[in-house]
Amino acid sequence: MGAWLRATTSYPPGVPGYTGADLVSDAVAVLDGLGIVRAHVVGLSMGGGIAQYLALEHRDRLATLTLMSTSPIDPGVEGLPGMTPELQAAFAEESAEPDWHNRDAVIDHIVEGERPYAGPGNFDEPRLRAIAGRVFDRTNDIAASMTNHFLLDSDGPSDPRLSRLEGLPTLVVHGTADPLCPLAHGRALAGAIPGARLIELHDVGHQLPPPHTWERLIDTLIDHTTEA
Repeated sequence: MGAWLRATTSYPPGVPGYTGADLVSDAVAVLDGLGIVRAHVVGLSMGGGIAQYLALEHRDRLATLTLMSTSPIDPGVEGLPGMTPELQAAFAEESAEPDWHNRDAVIDHIVEGERPYAGPGNFDEPRLRAIAGRVFDRTNDIAASMTNHFLLDSDGPSDPRLSRLEGLPTLVVHGTADPLCPLAHGRALAGAIPGARLIELHDVGHQLPPPHTWERLIDTLIDHTTEA
């Protein structure tokens, strides 16, 4: 157990207690703890940003890199569009927090929070409710897990140029209807990493890829990871 213990500290309420560098270090610590020298790394949304950070700082630990529904962290990639007006309007709406101890209320909250991100025809409410229930059941502090994105103290690698990843087998997966990171983000990301391959998922939003995309996506991931 000793290898997994970390120092404990405290921060004022609402002040970030961890950074992107901490999340990257955590990923490396997991690999070290499991005795994994190199891994096939997949990151979605903010996880895609962390995966880019990990690849730039610890490239030797990656066998392949897959980036889904995310945006380039390279500040040299400019002129990308912001979120859609519809998603901006959804963010602007006041939303009361649920009773975090009430399973049904939390599931409702998660489902409604995900609705604006889905692509047309790809909001599968029964499936999302089932996933939300599993999230609630397995999470020790559901309130913290739902708000931690907003407490992350943003930072970046010492040298964020994505061109440095040339030679690392990289796959970019992006939905054509992503309202948070519009398709231009995925195309720019693939263009910034020499040799990266891009696949576009028609009418998919900023969401876990829906089941009808799985056959294509899984075949692509298998090819990507076995050819490395």
